[in-house]
Amino acid sequence: MWPEFATRYNRWRYNLYAPVYDRVVASFFAARRRRSIELLAPGPDERILLLGAGTGLDLDYLQGCRGLTAIDVSDGMLARLRRRAARLGLTLDVREMDGQRLDFPDAHFDAVILHLILPVIPDPVACLREVERVLKPGGRAVVFDKFLADGRRPGLWRASANLLTRLIATDIDRQLGVIVNQTTLHIEHDESAGMGGFFRIVLLRK
Repeated sequence: MWPEFATRYNRWRYNLYAPVYDRVVASFFAARRRRSIELLAPGPDERILLLGAGTGLDLDYLQGCRGLTAIDVSDGMLARLRRRAARLGLTLDVREMDGQRLDFPDAHFDAVILHLILPVIPDPVACLREVERVLKPGGRAVVFDKFLADGRRPGLWRASANLLTRLIATDIDRQLGVIVNQTTLHIEHDESAGMGGFFRIVLLRK
């Protein structure tokens, strides 16, 4: 019951945030999004899934890609993504969908982009297992997000702050290694993306 409620809550709050989302996060994360997609190195004819695509801020770095699919639980965010895609002249498949239950066949995508979603989605393990399922053998996924360092326990300040940040936007206590280790995906590349390693860019491969 909890994941279903949390998903509905995410849909409600990101519909609320949609009109101001780009002004809040676009410039701050632009260089990290670009770097993440450079590491992914998507081919023009590859099938690429943007999971938790939001308003489509990643689309600026995917021009020339012809096999794009974008999903999100927020129809308000996706409405802005469609307008962005039209401005950029991009044709893509846009669907309102829960990233914990993907409506795609097995081994369907060459690559998946997960930007600012794993600490937000209610069940990140279910999400990454779905990514694993829909990736082709040898396929890759790129993660850009904030994580607690593997093997560390959150301090009192972080645990306290997480009560608020989780309500407003995102969990800051999740550990990527713990999530990845519950799949067969493996970490191929891991680099700091700012704030002393609080943000990371990680390339995964099936």
